[in-house]
This record gives sequence, structure tokens and C-alpha cells, in this order.
Amino acid sequence: MSTSPFMTPTQSRERRTRAAARRRRRRIGAAAAAAVVLLAAGLTMALAKGSPASHRRGARHGGVSARVSHLPAVSALGLPLGKRWLPASGLADPAADPVQIAFHHPPRAGLLFNLDTGQVLWQRNPTVRLRIASLTKMMTALLTVQADPPGTPVLITKLAYDQGGSKVGVLPLGHHVRLETLLYGLLLPSGNDAAYALAERVAGSVHAFVARMNEEAAQLGMGCTRYSSPSGFYDMHNYSCAIDLAQLARADLGQPRIARITRTYTAALPFPIKGGKLFLTNNNPLLIYHYPGVTGLKTGYTVAAGRCLVATAERNGVRLGVVVLNSTEPGIQARKLLDHAFRDVYHQAPVSEQPMPPGA
Repeated sequence: MSTSPFMTPTQSRERRTRAAARRRRRRIGAAAAAAVVLLAAGLTMALAKGSPASHRRGARHGGVSARVSHLPAVSALGLPLGKRWLPASGLADPAADPVQIAFHHPPRAGLLFNLDTGQVLWQRNPTVRLRIASLTKMMTALLTVQADPPGTPVLITKLAYDQGGSKVGVLPLGHHVRLETLLYGLLLPSGNDAAYALAERVAGSVHAFVARMNEEAAQLGMGCTRYSSPSGFYDMHNYSCAIDLAQLARADLGQPRIARITRTYTAALPFPIKGGKLFLTNNNPLLIYHYPGVTGLKTGYTVAAGRCLVATAERNGVRLGVVVLNSTEPGIQARKLLDHAFRDVYHQAPVSEQPMPPGA
């Protein structure tokens, strides 16, 4: 054996060979461990996406995991569904829709449809459950007109008076206001205070009214809808989808009182304050910018829901509706969809329109 403190060339080569082999084994082991971790993560995500709990989380937070792969047989609360007006067959193949538009920043979900025939003209994630903000008030309005005549006095309670968010804002606490005035306040400036006052009048309590909202949704065949308030200002457990909102839009326009209000831009109404008049303005961008043929319907916004719009229009006997949910430009996108349908599907001549500013 050599007594030299230095290795011979042969020993040095052998040591380098053994070290290289150890490095190769470590690399192979690390790669195998990483592959196992990635495979496990992928399986976990796939199982989470497919689980009912994941669907519930998506519905609560306005996410896309609550996609309804087929239209459900019961409501979101397990209630039996009535017959749906809008045929599910129209959702089969989006690539075959008569209107094809590629928006630079598309809405999270939407639907363009014929209000008379139910034909789907354009769609984007039409069965994804999303938060809907003040589009909730479309159901509040429907139950209100079904329950009471226009002249019914409605007490302004402290609960209604104290509501946050968008409000009529001058409701007299402890006094009565004509129901139709509050219905205008509900649908034009989207008053949360009006929503609660009407809910308490119609059902005796907000809790009972919300139960009626969910029952009516089930009767209309709205299988992916759940309501938790009459206003939609609080988003938790309050959601719907584009196809259900199309169903509700048709039901709303079938009520002459709602149809008259939602196509009104400004209104002066009797009110128990000095001067005796309440002046209201509609916040629907299609009405604000005088879209030709606009007939309604309702806007919505919260941080969680984004900007939402259900818009309807009629030209030369053709009645169309459009839903856009969580959109950066709901008015502009609704107008483009309606214009394409009137021109390309129903072969109507273009009409002069007032331009909308970016972001409308």
C-alpha cells in the first residue's frame, strides 16, 4: 500500500467514477419523487373539481367550478323543477350558434336568445353558477307584482331604511309609500332599501320572502339558481346562471307592470316628502345611450359578481334578450350581440346608434 498522502491516477479515476454514479442515482431518485408528487397533485385536483363540495364552494365564491354539465332535475335547494321554457337542446353545440363573436375581454358567462322562440343565438358558459348581484331584484319584482296592486301602501321599516349599497335613499322611516313607487325604486336605481320594504310587505318577513323566491325559481325551471336575499347586495349563497336569467327575463316581461318600468329611463313619482315627487333615473346603459328598440331590463354590480346586465330589445317584431355576467363592458357587449343578431340572423337593416364610451 502506498504511504503517499496523494492518490495515484488510477485511484483518482476510480473515485471520480464512483462520485459520478452517486450523482446519477440522486438525480434519478429526485426525478422519480417529483413525478410522484405531481401525479398525486393532479389526482387531488381532479377529485376536488368533481366533488359536490367543490361545486358548492364555486357557487359561494362565484367561481367556475360550479359548471352544470347537464341541466339539473331539481333546484339548488332540492325543490322539484317546473317545465323550462328555454330548450336545453339549444346549448348542445356553441360552435353552431348563429352569432359568433370573439370579445377581447369576454364576459365570464352569457347568453343571447330569442324571447319568443327560445332559440339560443350565442352562448358562453350558460350553465355556470355565478353571483348575480342586483339581477336578484328581477325575482323580487316578479313576486311583488304577483302579490299586490300598484296602490298598496308599503311601510318603510328600520330594516329597509338601514340597507347599504345602492338605495332610493329618501325613504321615510315609519311611513307608508305607494308600492308602485317602490317598484320603480327597485328597478331603476336598484334600491336595496326598496327591495327589503317590498319583501316585508309581500311575505311578512325577509326570510319568508326569500323562501318564496326559491320556490318561484323552481317553478320556473331555474335549476342552477339560489337566492339568499331580496336585493343581491350580499352575495353569499346567492347565485344563478345565464340560462336561468333568460328564463326569468321572459317571465318579467310577461308582467305588463314590470315591462313598463324597465323600459323607462326617467320617472317622477308620487312620494310622501316635501314637493310630493320622487325623481328616479334608470342605470341600464342601453337606455342611457338610447339603444334603438331597448325594452329593459336590469343591471347588477358587486365586487364579487362584477358588472352584470340582462338587456332586452325589439325591432320589427323580433324580440331578443341578452345576459352578460361579470363583464368589463356589459353595455357595449350586449349591444354588439344584439346588433349582430338583428343584422345577421334576422336580416334587418342597421339603424343609427348613439356611441357608447369605453367601459359602458
